[in-house]
Amino acid sequence: MRRLLILLLAFIFIANIQVFFSGCGQIMAPTGGLRDTLPPRLINAVPKQGTTNFTGNRITLYFDEFVQIDQLRQNLLVSPSPKKDPDIPWKLRTVTIKLNDTLERNTTYTINLGDAIRDLNEGNILKDFKYVFSTGPVIDSMEFSGHVERAETGKIDSNLIVLLYKNLTDSAVQKLKPNYIARLTGTGNFIFRNLAPGVYKVYALEDQGGGHIYDDKNKLFAFADSPVIVNSNTKQVNLSAYVEQKAKIADKPPGAVDKKLKYTSKIQADKQDLLNNLIIVFNKPLKNFDNQKLQLTDTLNHIDPDAKITIDSTGKKVTIQKQWKENEDYKLIISKELSDTSGNKLTKSDTLRFKTKKEDDYGILTLNFPGMPKFKNPVLQFVSADEVVLSSPLTSTQWTQKLFVPGEYELRILDDENNNGVWDPGNFAQKKQPEKVLSITQKIPVKGNWDNEYDIHF
Repeated sequence: MRRLLILLLAFIFIANIQVFFSGCGQIMAPTGGLRDTLPPRLINAVPKQGTTNFTGNRITLYFDEFVQIDQLRQNLLVSPSPKKDPDIPWKLRTVTIKLNDTLERNTTYTINLGDAIRDLNEGNILKDFKYVFSTGPVIDSMEFSGHVERAETGKIDSNLIVLLYKNLTDSAVQKLKPNYIARLTGTGNFIFRNLAPGVYKVYALEDQGGGHIYDDKNKLFAFADSPVIVNSNTKQVNLSAYVEQKAKIADKPPGAVDKKLKYTSKIQADKQDLLNNLIIVFNKPLKNFDNQKLQLTDTLNHIDPDAKITIDSTGKKVTIQKQWKENEDYKLIISKELSDTSGNKLTKSDTLRFKTKKEDDYGILTLNFPGMPKFKNPVLQFVSADEVVLSSPLTSTQWTQKLFVPGEYELRILDDENNNGVWDPGNFAQKKQPEKVLSITQKIPVKGNWDNEYDIHF
């Protein structure tokens, strides 16, 4: 019995020792070292980088650590453009480029993998990686650079690509793949390297489908006025991208049909803006619109004789135009006799009650433009939430408005060449460039009941 007790105690002691050391092991688990922040490094290439008289169809890249390829389709650019892109598998520390197209003679090729190569563990990116080789005896060394902006906003869209064509016919960009492709930087700049001297057509394009051709007038597009002669003295080219024909908003898919006639107004918090018309929008086109069935009155139901009531071509948008007085009470009486083209009417006559804003709700805004660039017909544009909310001709170096809606605004200056007050896109077939817009980075905060004055710097 005593022996059995001793064995039991020994067993418990050994078990506790194991638990103790197991717990200690968990507490004292070794921590990792410093996080790896370095991208993979190319240590060898077969054939070597910058090879001339290239005749093979396979390139193997060796790196100093395990690598992976990420988002290859978005990153890969091969110039000159092949009919079929290469296959690019990877394994451990190697990346293989398998060419699937017949190479042109005496031509310098650039395989740009962009930011596709990353290390396996941390995902550190080897940025803007290129492999260059030539099927001839030399590597072409000419360069050509430029800048692209969106014409309508004066801003950068780094999703655009830039195309170079040896074929100088206008139809080439609409039917053929380009010879060379470059991406834009975040500042809107581009550069082509390793070009052969010669004459090229240059374009910029929104290339969502990856076809690299201009086959849709709803896409952003830009073209240079004349071909570019690439040599040691080539100057930078600036391109202005535009959408020639904006896509129409698709109709909503059919669902449960609401037969009731309804309307909405743009009055906010029961306050009407002194500077704008009163807008009423119906959900269906009205039939045989009679403006007598909408009446603007005061609180005593006296009809306002100065109000002008009209309807737009869609039959849905009704505008009540009037020189509003500040802090006045109004009623808009909407008759139930209004009907849409299907004969549906409002369920009952309705009265929309509202008050106009006070002048103190607005700010005085004065803008000074020292050193303003020369424009043919400058138009000052105020932008809020990416929408132009006010356009005004800029006839001097100072602009003032007594009543201005408070808020924060971006400013643009439109060079309105045809003096019609709005931005006009380009037309490639007519060789017409879009009107230019200068975007001003300085934002303008406008306070209500305040004299706001700013100097605008370019």
